[in-house]
Amino acid sequence: MGSMESTSSGRTAAARDRDSEGRARNARPRDGLGRPLPYGAPGVPRQPEGVVRRPEESVAEAQRLLDEGKPFHAHEVFEDAWKSGPEEERELWRGLAQLAVGLTHAARGNVTGGARLLRRGAGAAEAWTSGAGHRPHGIDLPGVIAWARELAAEVEAGVPVDAGARAPRLRGAS
Repeated sequence: MGSMESTSSGRTAAARDRDSEGRARNARPRDGLGRPLPYGAPGVPRQPEGVVRRPEESVAEAQRLLDEGKPFHAHEVFEDAWKSGPEEERELWRGLAQLAVGLTHAARGNVTGGARLLRRGAGAAEAWTSGAGHRPHGIDLPGVIAWARELAAEVEAGVPVDAGARAPRLRGAS
């Protein structure tokens, strides 16, 4: 939990949460869509940051989280892949992270942000496919791109989004 400290004006302000290395890190629990909950409330386990996985492990872990209705947490898996993976794959993983964040915003009811990020992620994935093939690491990019654009249109039409029910199939229909 955060502690309180006095400021020069005599007011009390919350001290920043810090991780074991002293970096600022919000320790508030979060729900499945990444929204902060009050301190002490039950939340979902947070994804550890900076995990280096094989690409196939990243895809499998992200799919599990997406299926559980936790796209915010899936985005963190994609973000780790983009930061730790080879330079030539960074745009692929960044695009997938944008798709997960787009789904997060759509499920939270943020129509504009959700649709924008879904389309941006679809565009990044589409640009990546032109030089790298359509199934990197078993990912069905054409299917994921079609999913994102369809969902963006539904979000703009006012269709409510259940993140788990609308999770993409990263490796195609199963």
